Amino acid sequence: NKYNNFKMKKHITLFIAGMLSLLSNAQEVKVTSGKVQRFENFQSKLIDARNIDVWLPDGYSNKEKYAVLYMHDGQALYDAESTWNKQAWEIDQVAGKLIAEGKTQKFIVVGIWNNGAKRHPEYFPQKPYESLTQIQRDTVTAQLQKAGRTKDIFKPYSDLYLQFLVTEVKPFIDKTFSTKKDQKNTFVAGSSMGGLISMYAICEYPKVFGGAACLSTHWPGTFSSDNNPIPNAFVDYLKKKLPNPKDHKIYFDYGDQTLDAMYKPLQEKVDVVMKAKGFTNKNWETKFFPGENHSEVAWAKRLDIPLLFLLKN
Repeated sequence: NKYNNFKMKKHITLFIAGMLSLLSNAQEVKVTSGKVQRFENFQSKLIDARNIDVWLPDGYSNKEKYAVLYMHDGQALYDAESTWNKQAWEIDQVAGKLIAEGKTQKFIVVGIWNNGAKRHPEYFPQKPYESLTQIQRDTVTAQLQKAGRTKDIFKPYSDLYLQFLVTEVKPFIDKTFSTKKDQKNTFVAGSSMGGLISMYAICEYPKVFGGAACLSTHWPGTFSSDNNPIPNAFVDYLKKKLPNPKDHKIYFDYGDQTLDAMYKPLQEKVDVVMKAKGFTNKNWETKFFPGENHSEVAWAKRLDIPLLFLLKN
């Protein structure tokens, strides 16, 4: 058993981090502040069912209204003991402290679990992919197959995932909790592929989301820099679809270790588009963290920065 566990851990990489967590449905989430309410096996007409973990800050009350932060990779947010790699964003700790100190407005966090093996096609922005030629699509499939991300022909369905978020999850959250339902108080955040889908969410649904935090955004889409058509497809998409800077805030960041080592030149191209589209330091930040790698521990360390940027009091 120990040997099997070791073997399993060795083969499961950051990008399918959710897989083992899906086996620990029943495990209670321990938080340092506030409380987590789990909606197990939340059903959808659009995509596979999954757990949703909602964090409520200390003193949560129906007498007040709260902003809402929707976060991807929900099983990696709260409790390191319950995650496959014993790492977590510790959002309960970081958000709890910011709220308690009055630095941000009061908000709740909706952690939507990823779908293990299907994480890549769910989080991969679909319209940029569909703008590729067939030869380019074949290249993407080949690169993802080589990296062990898929055995089949790669086909993202992130439009359905976002539809699930906007038409099924959000109405349920607004009905169940005391929320501010408007765009100005609705945010989306994630890292890596979760950073990509957060960027895609604010571009596709600018009337729903007022801000997005995209940490260690996985601009390569695959795991190869050579002959990779994806980064340019993302840049072209942003040129057409970035939301209005007047009422949207966007945060990007990256380190330079492990997977983050690929991101600097790609993020710089995106930054050029942000400037051209009228984003300034009032409504956009791109931060570089030298020495930081691609992990929940790294994201937890700097999570207060995007939270302050989006939710500052």
